[in-house]
Amino acid sequence: MKKGLFLLSILILLGACAKENEHYQEEAANPEFFHRSMKQLTDVIVHDIFSPPIASRIYAYSSIAGYEAAVPGYPEYQSLAGQLTELTPAPKPESGKVYCYPLASVHAMLKVGKALIFSEDTIDLFSERIHQEFKDLDIPKDVYERSVAYGDAVADHILAWSQEDHYKETRSYPKYTITNDPSKWQPTPPAYMDGIEPSWNVLRPFALDSSQQFIPSRPTAFSIDKNSEFYKETMEVYEALRVGTPEELKERKAIASFWDCNPYVVNQVGHVMYASKKITPGGHWINITRIVSTQAKADFIKTISAYALTSVALADGFISCWDEKYRSQLVRPETYINRYIDEEWLPLLQTPPFPEYTSGHSVISRAAATVLTSIFGDNFAFVDDSEEEFSLPARSFKSFFHASDEAAVSRLYGGIHYRRRLTMAWRKATRSENGWWQM
Repeated sequence: MKKGLFLLSILILLGACAKENEHYQEEAANPEFFHRSMKQLTDVIVHDIFSPPIASRIYAYSSIAGYEAAVPGYPEYQSLAGQLTELTPAPKPESGKVYCYPLASVHAMLKVGKALIFSEDTIDLFSERIHQEFKDLDIPKDVYERSVAYGDAVADHILAWSQEDHYKETRSYPKYTITNDPSKWQPTPPAYMDGIEPSWNVLRPFALDSSQQFIPSRPTAFSIDKNSEFYKETMEVYEALRVGTPEELKERKAIASFWDCNPYVVNQVGHVMYASKKITPGGHWINITRIVSTQAKADFIKTISAYALTSVALADGFISCWDEKYRSQLVRPETYINRYIDEEWLPLLQTPPFPEYTSGHSVISRAAATVLTSIFGDNFAFVDDSEEEFSLPARSFKSFFHASDEAAVSRLYGGIHYRRRLTMAWRKATRSENGWWQM
């Protein structure tokens, strides 16, 4: 009997030893945990149909939460507290205690993301699955629970900070007022939607001094004179997909479609209207961040720092751009061309529901390209497959600036922006290349 008990005790001890995983910290620091969490957030943003500015806000707060929950475990990196506007230090982990910071990071990111979207159940289901994967690494129970609790504390801190950015107040602000001024923006077909987020410029920026820190030069003076600069710029839009060799026109259409990134395209067949949903411009650059982080074999902290900095650049880009859009309120090419050149003309891309100047995709693409270049270097070639799930082939780029240049000119080929607005937009974005962050 005693011999049997002795053998049973040995088996129990061996089983306990087998459960111990000395490498759980290393395995938990697999960047794929964060990549997959970010992809899940993007999928929910697409499903819930958030506008590009709102989507950028979701990405920024979620990414910052993930970074701030991880940074105590990586002393070579610095907190963004004191660097981002009004962000105070998050609660500190308990001294002398062991934490699994990647777990805390993923938990904090998902908790903040869930608080900012509509489809909470989808995030909950994904969160359960990925938390189980962490548990399957045999993280000691006390470390697991302590890490999740720390992620909760950081997430709550970031959410409290987000509540003070004036977003809630803008939900009740007046809509854009339509006028009879022919130079001003008008709703466009087929949905004739109201102007999106006319008060976005009042949101607290993350790194900019204010939404007006980088005000671009004035747009070309409106004119219907056929000899005017404005008319010539409009004719370039009109002829973009009409003049050129078959190969040139095919490539222009491919570029325009690849960078469309319209989260809510209204399709009309006879009397029936239905919507198609896609990633936003910001979502496209968030996925580029995934692609290049993976290609560069970036470790966990470099990966989440890339997400955090890129998302901040995207969010501030939208705040700055929207400030100008609703200052100049410039008419879109579709409206101008239909009135003064060709009433039957349609752009290749559906005109987004907000004023023309400056180009949002151009601003945020250059801002993201500037950040990613600072992290991964100049001439970082990559293949962008972000649109494959929307049935568009991947495209190759020699650098982040090459990609941002193509994103900008896609708006001309798509028929939704004049060329000069694209040039001024990316010049404005690159004026902030002084590198404000310290990580």
